[in-house]
Amino acid sequence: MLPTTLNTNEVKDSAGSEIEFQRLSTEARNLVFAKIGESPAAPHRLTISHQEIGSGLRKRRRSRVGVELTHISSVDSVTPVVTKAYIVMDIPVGAVTSNTVPTSVLANLISFCASKGASTTILYDGTGYGSESLLAGTL
Repeated sequence: MLPTTLNTNEVKDSAGSEIEFQRLSTEARNLVFAKIGESPAAPHRLTISHQEIGSGLRKRRRSRVGVELTHISSVDSVTPVVTKAYIVMDIPVGAVTSNTVPTSVLANLISFCASKGASTTILYDGTGYGSESLLAGTL
C-alpha cells in the first residue's frame, strides 16, 4: 500500500531535488497523486493503474506508473501543453510464480534510463543512455 503523502524523497526532479505529492484520488485499481502546492493552471500528476486480462495461464496484468505535467508552451507563452512519461509492465501473472523475471526486466529498464556505462550513480538529469534516446528521439 502506498502512503498518502510522498514527501521523503520518493519523487525527485531532474536536479535531484525532492518533489512532494499528496494522494488525490483512489478509484478501483487507479491512484492519482497531485504535487503539493501546484498551480491549479498547471497540474502535476503521478498516476498508478492496473488492469488484468485473460485467465488461467494466459492471465496478464498491465501496470502503468506515469507522470504528467501541464506547462505553458515555450513557443508562444500562452498555450498550455502536457508532457507525459510512463513505465508500463505487462506481466504474465497466470504463468509465473514469483516476481524474479519482472523485477529483472524492470531493473534493466531503469538502469538503462538512469545510468551510463559502468556508472553506479542514478542520473536524474536525463543523461542516461535510455533517457537521452527518449528525450532526443534518437536511436
